[in-house]
Order: sequence, then C-alpha cells, then structure tokens
Amino acid sequence: MRITADHVRALLESELSEPNLVVLEGRVSVLDASDLGSQRYAGALVVASREDLHGRLGDREPSERELTELAAGLEAGVSNLGG
Repeated sequence: MRITADHVRALLESELSEPNLVVLEGRVSVLDASDLGSQRYAGALVVASREDLHGRLGDREPSERELTELAAGLEAGVSNLGG
C-alpha cells in the first residue's frame, strides 16, 4: 500500500459530497463519509478528507510537487501508525 499523488488528486477532484481517502485491506480508496459506517467498509482507516486538504491548500489548485508532498506526508502518517 502506497499513497500517491494520484490518490490525493482523486480525493481533491472527487464528485462525492464528502470524500475521504481511506485505507482498507491494504488498498487506498476514496469513499464518501456516508459509506464509512457500513459493514462493507468496517475497519477502514480514514487518512484524510477533502476538507482536511482544503484546510492546508485553500481553494487553489495544487502543483504536482505539492500533491507528491501531501501524499508523502499522508503515507508517513499511516506508516507511523504501524509502529
């Protein structure tokens, strides 16, 4: 499992009403907040919401470098949870 700039871009560009970047069973996905309580996604780790990233970026479109740096920071955060 690796969080990439493409995952961050998918989160920012998602058409879902409340998208979240999640890790579930070793896969990174974008899911709507309303889906997270369902049995299907039990155990999913929410890494960040689009709202979280907008808090960091504002409303401007991030550069490819910023997307890569955000992905690396999110990846490090998830890795640190494992000990």
